[in-house]
Amino acid sequence: MGTVAPSERLRVLVVDDEPLARSNLVALLRPRPDVELIGECDSGMQALTMIRSDRPDVVFLDVQMPECDGFDVLELLGAELPPAIVFVTAYDGHALRAFEVGALDYLLKPFDDARFERALDRARERWRQRADQPPRSDRLVVRSVGQVLFVDTATIDWIEADDYYACLHIGSRTHLLRRSLNDLERDLNPAVFCRIHRSTIVRLAQVEALETDAEGEYEVVLRTGVKLRVSRRYRRGLLERLCL
Repeated sequence: MGTVAPSERLRVLVVDDEPLARSNLVALLRPRPDVELIGECDSGMQALTMIRSDRPDVVFLDVQMPECDGFDVLELLGAELPPAIVFVTAYDGHALRAFEVGALDYLLKPFDDARFERALDRARERWRQRADQPPRSDRLVVRSVGQVLFVDTATIDWIEADDYYACLHIGSRTHLLRRSLNDLERDLNPAVFCRIHRSTIVRLAQVEALETDAEGEYEVVLRTGVKLRVSRRYRRGLLERLCL
């Protein structure tokens, strides 16, 4: 392979708390002219910081790490996920959950060069698909009988799942959009919106307060007075986004 322009290189981050595992991945990645190894992390918390600051295209992510494991990393990133996450682990029991949370591939240690090559090829293809997508829009198109409505995302208070639709709440008005919450979460600006439940996304600027009940469960209180439950899965991500 000849010279590859920097803009065409796959920017890769390696995250594993075991030095030998990191060095093995680095040895496979470093000789490739179409790959830019942007760094190595030995903990989940370090990975969070680096993913947010350096925006890698692909992350090779260990599952089991102390304090903050691979699943915690994805949960705290929310909609800030890189285009491709490849889990790397010695345990096959996490595979189903890995794909449920959006991982592209699952490398089971020890893996051979051919298996690694397939994972890297899949990551490269995902990155190319994302690069070809149009930039994130600040408007949503809501179609109904006899009308096409353009909704400015800055006016949305919160969004809830409604069967095959997403219900946009704007003050006292609602609009049904035929899209899944997972799809919307990928398109909405993660600096503006945050998922707090598998069926709820809120605009962070609308959050006025957090309340807890007798069992210690959280509720978000919006400026409109609406109260929305925060599930444990998304609690840490919300608290971090609110700088708590």
